Amino acid sequence: MEIIRSINAEINNIVWGPIMLTLLIGAGLFLSMKTGFLQFRKFGYMMKNTLLGVFSKNQHEKDTSGVSPFQAVATAMAGTIGTGSIAGLATAIVSGGPGAVFWMWVSALLGMITKYSEILLSIKFREKNDEGRWVGGPMYYIKNGLKLKWLAVLFAVFAMIACLGTGNATQSNSIAVALESTVGIKPWITGIVLTVIVAAVILGGMKRISSVNEKLVPIMAVFYVICAVIALILNIEKIPAAFALIFKEAFNFKAATGGVAGYGIMLAMHYGFSRGVFSNEAGLGSAPIAHAASSTKSPVKQGLWGMFEVFFTTIVICTFSALIILTTDIWNTGQFQGSALSIASFNAIIPGIGGIVVTLSTIFFALSTILGWAYYGEVCMEFLSRNSKKAVLAYRCIYVAFVFIGTIGSLDLIWSISETMNGLMAIPNLIGIIGLYKVVKTITKEHFTVF
Repeated sequence: MEIIRSINAEINNIVWGPIMLTLLIGAGLFLSMKTGFLQFRKFGYMMKNTLLGVFSKNQHEKDTSGVSPFQAVATAMAGTIGTGSIAGLATAIVSGGPGAVFWMWVSALLGMITKYSEILLSIKFREKNDEGRWVGGPMYYIKNGLKLKWLAVLFAVFAMIACLGTGNATQSNSIAVALESTVGIKPWITGIVLTVIVAAVILGGMKRISSVNEKLVPIMAVFYVICAVIALILNIEKIPAAFALIFKEAFNFKAATGGVAGYGIMLAMHYGFSRGVFSNEAGLGSAPIAHAASSTKSPVKQGLWGMFEVFFTTIVICTFSALIILTTDIWNTGQFQGSALSIASFNAIIPGIGGIVVTLSTIFFALSTILGWAYYGEVCMEFLSRNSKKAVLAYRCIYVAFVFIGTIGSLDLIWSISETMNGLMAIPNLIGIIGLYKVVKTITKEHFTVF
C-alpha cells in the first residue's frame, strides 16, 4: 500500500504541477478571449435558457436516438454535483487552507467556458452506435475533429480508469463515512446495500440512469441549498470574516509550516484547482459524454447547460459548503476530514439536524454521481472495444465491485489516486478543445447572429 501511495504521489506532483495549472488557466483564458468572454457577456441568456427554461417543452423532448436534453443535463449534473461539493471542498480547505476556496472560484469562472466548449464539440462530432443511439465525448471530437486517434484512445483509457475512482470509489467512501459518523452503520454494510442499488440501475443502461437522475438531481440540489441557506442565516454574523479569510489565505506566500494558516499560495492553488475540477469537472471531458446522448440539435444551447453546471456546482453549492465550514472553528482542529468535517460543521450550527442534512445530501449526491459516471465508463469502453457488448458488461461488473471497494478503502489514498486520474484524463481533453477552438468560435458566432 505504501508503494502505491508513494508512486501515485510522484505522478500526482507532476500531473498537478505547473503544467496542469498552466493548461487549465490557459485553456480557460484562451477560450474566453476567443469567444469574447461569453460566460460573462451572455450570462443572462445562459440563465434564461437553462434554469429559467427548465420547464419548457423542448427541454424534455426525446426520440429513439437519444434522451431528452434535460435528462442528459440531469445525468451530467449527477456526475458534477457529487461529493466534490461537500467532501472534496472540505479536503481542499484542510489540505490547501481557506485560500483554496478562492482558487476554486477562479477555476469555475474560467471553467464555465471550458465546459461549454467541451459540450459544444461533443454534440458537433458525436456518432450513432450500433443501436442507433448518440454517443460522444472527447474521444470522439479528438478522433473526428483533430484526427488524432491515438490521443482519443489515451483519453478513453484514462477516463475509464478515473470513473472507477473519481465517479465511484470516492463517492461510495463518502457515503460510508457519513453513515458511520452519524448513525454508526459499518462501512461494509453500506457497501453491500449500495452495490445492490447501483447494480440494479446501471444494468438498465443510459435510459434508466437518466430517468433516475432526472428525478433525483433537482430534489437533492434544492434540498441542500435550502438547508445550507438556513444554516448560514443562523451564522450570518461570521460570514464576512469567513470571506476575509478566504481572500487573505488565497495570496499567502508563507512557507508550509505552522499549520493551515502557513500554507503557501501554490498549495492553495493546487488544491483549489484540483478540487475545483473535481467539483465541476470543467476540463476533464467527462460531462460531455452525457450531453452527447441528448436528442438536441443545438450544440450551443446544450453547451449553455455546461456553463450553468459549473456555476451552480462551484460558485453556489461549494461556496455554501465552504462558508458553513469556515464559520465554525472545527476545520482548524485537524480532527475531521472529508464529509465528516462537513457534518461536524453543520452540526455545530444546527445541533442534531445538521448531521442528518449533510448525510442525506452526501448519500444522494454521491449515489447520483456513481450512476452518472457509470455511463461515462461504459461509453469509453464501448469506444475502445468497438461496441463489444461483452466488454461493456465486463466493465459494468468491475464498476459495481469498486462501489464496495470504495466503502472499505483508505480515504486519503482513494482521493489521491482519483485526483491523479482526473489530471491524466484532462490533458488530452484540453489539447482537444484548444486545438478545435475555431470550431467553437464559429458555431458560437453563428448561433448568436441568429439569436
